[in-house]
Amino acid sequence: MKTLLAQPCRWLLVMGMLCIAHVSVTAQTDIDAIMMSKNNFCIGGMYSSSHWTDYWEGTLKRTNDNLGNVSMNMAGFMGTYGVSGKLNLLVGLPYVQTKASAGTLHGDKGFQDLSLWVKWMPVETHVGNGLLSVYGIGGFSFPVTNYNPDFLPMSIGMHSKNLSLRAMADYQAGHLFATASGTYVVRSNIKIDRTSYYTTELHLTNEVEMPDQSSFNIRAGYRSGRLIAEAIYNQMYTLGGFDITRNNMPFASNRMNASTLGINLKYTLKAISGLSLIGGGETTLAGRNVGQANSLTGGIFYILDFSHKQKKSVPASNQK
Repeated sequence: MKTLLAQPCRWLLVMGMLCIAHVSVTAQTDIDAIMMSKNNFCIGGMYSSSHWTDYWEGTLKRTNDNLGNVSMNMAGFMGTYGVSGKLNLLVGLPYVQTKASAGTLHGDKGFQDLSLWVKWMPVETHVGNGLLSVYGIGGFSFPVTNYNPDFLPMSIGMHSKNLSLRAMADYQAGHLFATASGTYVVRSNIKIDRTSYYTTELHLTNEVEMPDQSSFNIRAGYRSGRLIAEAIYNQMYTLGGFDITRNNMPFASNRMNASTLGINLKYTLKAISGLSLIGGGETTLAGRNVGQANSLTGGIFYILDFSHKQKKSVPASNQK
């Protein structure tokens, strides 16, 4: 059975927006094919830093001297609890800080959105020489502070409530694996601090209709009891919205599409049972109304065993 830690509990990612780079890392998360054992609790934190100078204004790639280099730093808390080997509960909360190296726009900082996930593995069966596992994953996120979503690209988030539904399949043969998943995100409307705004037409209201999003994720690589090394491709689509108009600021309901490619590494220490170090990097290959961000991530995670069973010399992390 798959157990522990291969992707820190990534909330998601903060997805590929102008203000927030899509973040992928490695412990046990809502988008990997790793399950926590019953009564085990993975807890830890990660730090990521991303930046961009080029961005897409609609489909036009450009720079802006009034922004310079736009950076986003994120420190996140993550936790995963194994209700059983087939049912996990996940939680994540990031603290985000944004900054621009040029111009007069001031960055923002604060706690962003709390993410809660339920991860279920109803199918795990041998197929050929490997093991096929199928997952159903549901998540809900909501803002925990009153940050301003109407100040992109300096905003730390969109301030919408999000309901996410994901289907995922994983196949592992020996130490080699491949995972594919598809996600649909329903986003609530948001309210901004002005009584009118313009998209492709004038809106005499402070309520902004947020388009839903979808994404597709593929990852493949090496997975063993102590080491995970994987390559990850992610494609995000916004199902509606409009393009940034020429020389204008981005807006929360813009159409934001992004394709990213990254690598993740995770190593479980032999000397300290249950302690894992993670790291990763990601780059934006193409996009629409997003920054061409590059990001680096690192973190540390520890597994607490509440089963009161005698611990084995090698933790169950990443095993099938």
